[in-house]
Amino acid sequence: MYLHCFEDVKRLTAELVQIPSIVKTSGEAACARKIHAFYQSLPYFQKHPQHLVLQRTIDDELERYNVIAMVKGAKGDARRTVILMGHIDTVGVDDFGSLKEYAFDPEKLPELLRQMELDDAVRRDLESGEYMLGRGALDMKSGVAGQMWLMRYFSEHPEELSGNLIAIAECDEEDNSRGIISALRVLRQWKEEHGLEYAAAINADYSTPYHELDENRYVYFGTIGKLLPTFYVVGKETHVGQAFGGLNPNLLVAELTRLIELNPELCDEAQGEVTVPPTSLKQADLKDTYTVQTPIAAYAYYNVFTHSMSPREIMDKMKEKAAEAFDNVIRYLNQAYQEFCRRSGHIYTQLPWKRRVYTWEEFCRELEQLHGDKFTQHLREYSQRLQASNPALDLREFNLRLVEEAWQWAPDKSPAIIVFNSSTFFARIEMTGKTEAERRLLDSVREAVAELEQHSDRPLVTKMFYPYISDSSFMALGDEREELEALEKNTPAWGVKYTHPIEDIAAVNVPVVNIGTFGKDGHKFTERVHMRHTFELIPNITYRTIKKLLGAPS
Repeated sequence: MYLHCFEDVKRLTAELVQIPSIVKTSGEAACARKIHAFYQSLPYFQKHPQHLVLQRTIDDELERYNVIAMVKGAKGDARRTVILMGHIDTVGVDDFGSLKEYAFDPEKLPELLRQMELDDAVRRDLESGEYMLGRGALDMKSGVAGQMWLMRYFSEHPEELSGNLIAIAECDEEDNSRGIISALRVLRQWKEEHGLEYAAAINADYSTPYHELDENRYVYFGTIGKLLPTFYVVGKETHVGQAFGGLNPNLLVAELTRLIELNPELCDEAQGEVTVPPTSLKQADLKDTYTVQTPIAAYAYYNVFTHSMSPREIMDKMKEKAAEAFDNVIRYLNQAYQEFCRRSGHIYTQLPWKRRVYTWEEFCRELEQLHGDKFTQHLREYSQRLQASNPALDLREFNLRLVEEAWQWAPDKSPAIIVFNSSTFFARIEMTGKTEAERRLLDSVREAVAELEQHSDRPLVTKMFYPYISDSSFMALGDEREELEALEKNTPAWGVKYTHPIEDIAAVNVPVVNIGTFGKDGHKFTERVHMRHTFELIPNITYRTIKKLLGAPS
């Protein structure tokens, strides 16, 4: 059966886009309430209100919510359950400039954009009438709208399901993923209460062409992983008039960036697919005001994507790069100083700098050996006080503060680099077909895609890793627990401001696929979603996949 859902999904998408649910604003809660009201209006949830939850996020300084709904099938095995998921928050709208107030208006925005100078590709799409514009239209409210439509359909036709269907509309995907982390608690609770057996998770996050000539539409098994290796770099301060008397940490950070930024050697490859290489997301020194003293310390962090590498392997690679950067800088400084001495007539003596590189785990172990429990207790109490006094402090800043505090306990203040993780961890999920659940999902999706190709005017292509970070990473562990220990031991905020929810994830632990929205320019003011593919083809591919996974015996 082919579902004619275009107009309904289009209307739902427009209604959701019109709610300005920028991450970390009250709009997240407003959007969740809108979706919750939609489900409340359906006869199924009026009859089964216990299957619908408006869940406030856990351990969150902001008031925002997830919407979690379950439809139970009427026939066959009532245990097997498929999870639909999609996020309702968006990035900000500063990029819209003077059109900011229209960023969430899919009707007026195209008219205003037509009056601007746009590149040819954007103008062609705008004039084609095939796209809906507006912040969140592509990323990814249209995906949530399609899942809402499917939940309504199956609530009216539970006889088509031999099992159950759960939909999660989660907040905070664009920041620290508190939404999906909180939703895992409900999934774990429902698993126990209803005896559920989670079979698969289907995300509807966005996809886009890889290049201008790419005509394909993509479905992605598994997902890319991400870590944020961070480097706290301590130099040796000096007056600028005696520049060779110190070691500027900005130089060390610059060399780190040169070695890491877009370095293809740091790509991760699996199943013939390669991650984008690491890129710098921030680098800065830690001086508060201008002085003619060189900085004492600086820091930088880099986005690192993974397909096969574990957190421990990433930390090892980053420590190697820190050591290489340190050696390069020492060599460069000595060469520069030697040349300066030659030109100025001074006597050259080798500079005193020695390489010192630690992971956070190694640094803490050294301080514990020196100071015992006194250091451990102090750092724990400092962390708790910092969280209590400033719960809204950015997670990356929080981790940096802890490293700075720990440095005060180091008796040796000579230059050093400390490598740690400072952000939410996104697990890589690789689908190899090693389990029955993976094989069943792989087969179901591929069959659904093959059946729907006749309805698509573009090739439908499956790939093995969703290429952007997403909440799919919280549906399975990705790595062995022993490998995840490196994550805990190298994340300073662990246990106070951040903990990867390993046990909650283990209770769900399902293979994942992204059957998501399609369009162009995600996170740009020209963000646009292709309507026919997203409002019609995607719900139909998802529908066929669900039927193959949960379809009642004929």
